[in-house]
Amino acid sequence: MKARVEVTKRYAQAYADAPKHGKSLILDQVVEVTGWNRDHARQQLRLRLLQAPGRATATVAVIDRRKTKPRRYSYDATKVLQQVWATSGGSCGKYLAAAMGDWLDAMEAEGSLVPGVEHYHDGVRAELEAMSAATIDRYLAPAKARDPIRGKTSTKPGHLLRQSIQVRKAGDEVEGEPGFFEVDTVAHCGPTLKGEFARSVNFTCVHTGWVYTHPIRNNARVHVLAAFDAFVEAVPFAVTGIDCDNGSEFINHQIIGWAGDRDVFFTRSRPYKSNDQATIESKNGHLVRRYGFYHRYDTPAELDLLTQLWPLVNDRLNFFTPTKKPIGYGTDKLGRRKRLYDQPRSPYRRLLEAGVLSPAQEHELAAYKATLKPTRIARQITELQAELTRLAATKTRRLEDQLTWRAPDIKALKIRAG
Repeated sequence: MKARVEVTKRYAQAYADAPKHGKSLILDQVVEVTGWNRDHARQQLRLRLLQAPGRATATVAVIDRRKTKPRRYSYDATKVLQQVWATSGGSCGKYLAAAMGDWLDAMEAEGSLVPGVEHYHDGVRAELEAMSAATIDRYLAPAKARDPIRGKTSTKPGHLLRQSIQVRKAGDEVEGEPGFFEVDTVAHCGPTLKGEFARSVNFTCVHTGWVYTHPIRNNARVHVLAAFDAFVEAVPFAVTGIDCDNGSEFINHQIIGWAGDRDVFFTRSRPYKSNDQATIESKNGHLVRRYGFYHRYDTPAELDLLTQLWPLVNDRLNFFTPTKKPIGYGTDKLGRRKRLYDQPRSPYRRLLEAGVLSPAQEHELAAYKATLKPTRIARQITELQAELTRLAATKTRRLEDQLTWRAPDIKALKIRAG
């Protein structure tokens, strides 16, 4: 190491004075002697020239370009970006970049972002709208976290009427207009399926990505039917079809009769083929598990909190959060097959582009969106999640500990002699 330092001290001044061709020859010699690559050798020659005489040390400084490169976006823009990210519920960079203007408009209308107050001003808005998706993810990296708790599946096959329901497979042609929904139930059972616990019935429109989530006390058919009735009343466009899995909560006379009375096309997926319902399966994680966690909810108070939580989450996802849809297949630079997606847009934008709403309906939806306050919604969601965690987290971990098998401590066993 000391010899390398002496080499750089010897050639530093000559390297600075030499023309371009001479610099290349000096670099060749330094690389050959030290074994460094050319970039590192160039850095060390320049660094050694900047050091004062007599203060050279026997250590070689390594320059990290990520730390020396100036930041393109200001500190104020970073702080406001974190605020927008928290208001959005932790959206990824691609979705934030696509909807940044909508988020800023809504937060300005609400009053949570005021030009000239704290970190926000017109220059910061211009910076945020100019950020790419990768830059957003990089600037938000320190603020991201993950919940480690996991849950169970509760789908029980319903054999009744299965053969009389049309099967819809992965790869079938996607419906060309809004109204066809995939549906599934998510169990808030924690680590065990024993006893009674709450569930959430989750609906997702295949064409627009519009979501509706409704909590129920259990999987009794009266509660599932009530969730279907509330779903039809809440969705701002006509429901034309429903696709479910093979759970007994859906494959029964009551649900099929409900669909027949309302002229709703009813299909099911293949058993043990979760990719047949890829849209709703992704929403189960992105929506229910992300906002409702993996805790066990089995009390009326917890069910009431879920009832308050899901409308807030649905409004944020439907009106502000972009989604992307697969549009086909292509090839990458190496000729390998890859999935192609369209540009991210919110379900609200996709619904307007579909042209299925009347002018009165479009005006009503726009007026409703104008009343939404995203920062208040984010604060209310956080408060409800904190209360759910306070009520259920300890209970859920206690159940996990009871179900976790532990090997006996061999050293603690006392063996009697004789």
